[in-house]
Amino acid sequence: KRLPGPKCSSLLICSVFGLVLIIVDIILVIVDFSLSNGSHDVRRAMESVSLVISFFFLIDVLLRVYVEGFKVYFSSKLNIIDACIVVVTLVVTMIYAFTDLSGASLIPRVVTFLRSLRILILVRVFRLASQKKELEKVTRRMVSENKRRYQKDGFDLDLTYVTDRVIAMSFPSSGKQALYRNPIREVARFLDTKHLDHYKVFNLCSEKGYDPKFFHYRVERVMIDDHNVPSLEDMLRYTACVRDWMAADSSNVIAIHCKGGKGRTGTMVCTWLIDSDQFESAQESLDYFGERRTDKSMSSKFQGVETPSQSRYVGYYEIMKNQYNRQLPPQKSLKIKSIRIHSIAGETQPVVNYYKYITHKMQFSQPLTGQCSRVFPDTGNNAVVISLQEGPVVTGDVKVMFESSGLPKGYEDCPFYFWFNTSFVENNRWVFLSVVLDVFPLLRAEIFLLLFVVVCIFRGRSWTIHTNQRPGTSIRRTSE
Repeated sequence: KRLPGPKCSSLLICSVFGLVLIIVDIILVIVDFSLSNGSHDVRRAMESVSLVISFFFLIDVLLRVYVEGFKVYFSSKLNIIDACIVVVTLVVTMIYAFTDLSGASLIPRVVTFLRSLRILILVRVFRLASQKKELEKVTRRMVSENKRRYQKDGFDLDLTYVTDRVIAMSFPSSGKQALYRNPIREVARFLDTKHLDHYKVFNLCSEKGYDPKFFHYRVERVMIDDHNVPSLEDMLRYTACVRDWMAADSSNVIAIHCKGGKGRTGTMVCTWLIDSDQFESAQESLDYFGERRTDKSMSSKFQGVETPSQSRYVGYYEIMKNQYNRQLPPQKSLKIKSIRIHSIAGETQPVVNYYKYITHKMQFSQPLTGQCSRVFPDTGNNAVVISLQEGPVVTGDVKVMFESSGLPKGYEDCPFYFWFNTSFVENNRWVFLSVVLDVFPLLRAEIFLLLFVVVCIFRGRSWTIHTNQRPGTSIRRTSE
């Protein structure tokens, strides 16, 4: 059973409290043995504390049995050992606490026997393993927030069946990260149990990987930076790979992940849903993914694709599939002429320090404010215009990043940014409203006023290169 966020936090506190109590109880036992001739009152006080701790753990076990169910709880060997330790230590503590040893001074063996039972409390140290496991479970649930988890058949993973053949999940981790994300061995056990020899894993993280042997070397990489987009070329290669895999056997499935299993994962899941004709429009696929990934019984927080550029690129794929027969659109090179920014919150004369553009192929950047540009503040309209004398020529996937000393920073260490592809720019003009700019959600209200707009103006001439021919063999110059 999945616990809502506040209850999950309470369970985490209880788990930590339980760990502390175990350590305290063990210390009390050690102190008790060291005080062979100690004060009777001190000894009784320690016995009372130990008894309270024992009852706490008994109630803890009973509540877990009630929540998980008798059969499920005792299906774990560790839980069986844990319950036995709790019951035995409670009985021993009660015997030791309620047995009057004052009249047994003439029977040393009785005293020795009853006191030796007390050492069984030290067995409670083995309960630390159970508490540690429970603490890890609670931590993972808190990190995954209200993403739908798979909690059946002894598994508890941040993993969702978007469809019967498409799985979305968070990063399969090892080491310290496995404490709060999906342990890679558990993910492998799940996939081998449910889809043995019929699964392929897609790792979308450009920042890290893992040993593919865990998944029998059926791992594909699509390099996407966190909170960013795939290139159009990578999207086409990915869908071609998935089509081949799905067509090979009707039992084949794909498991897709990034870090949290939401943004990049949702982008590529939705791309496949469109490619496989399960949805006609990008928006329908995005809505469906968000619905499947979000566990509304925990919270209403949306767990779908939230970065606008990622949603934009799902829309690009819809166009490539329907209008270009799963081929790249005609390549278009544009020269940036100017950028106009309207209505930045808290800025009477907003100043953009620079912006960068980065392509997947060349990975380079260029500032736009400097000797080759002029900045014209329009204070009456709370706007600023950056006019470029020698603007860069951009082609394909382009990323624009803005900075300002007066604005808070979020993703990518800047206030906001956005991606677009030049092939989809029409009439040499692109207008970006605030809702389609990439910004850390909690900072959106601090940065943008209601009428915030970014307008990119390009030069009056562009060059269209038809991608079905070799570059340079047929270049048609057009006026737009």
